[in-house]
Amino acid sequence: MTQKAPKPLTGTKIGVVSSDKRDKSRTVVVNFLKKHPKYGKYMKMVSRYQVHDPANTSRVGDQVEIANCRPISKTKSWRLIRVVTRAPGGEPVVTEAGAAESV
Repeated sequence: MTQKAPKPLTGTKIGVVSSDKRDKSRTVVVNFLKKHPKYGKYMKMVSRYQVHDPANTSRVGDQVEIANCRPISKTKSWRLIRVVTRAPGGEPVVTEAGAAESV
């Protein structure tokens, strides 16, 4: 029996983390433009997604890539793929030697 190739990611979105107060959960804000059906003017729209971050790698202000997945909880059906860019002035990360490094 041959194994199936992994399904490629489709429908990923890039947004900014607006809340990281919950364990393994993030709120990500995605901004996009939508054309008005009658007047044709482009309007700024905002969508908020509850994202599963199992390793707690993202912080407030980070730009992240998210993808749709199976429902994890009542409101969470998106998962974190990667951190695209870190927020400026982030907290320093302490290494094993005890020296602080800025991310």
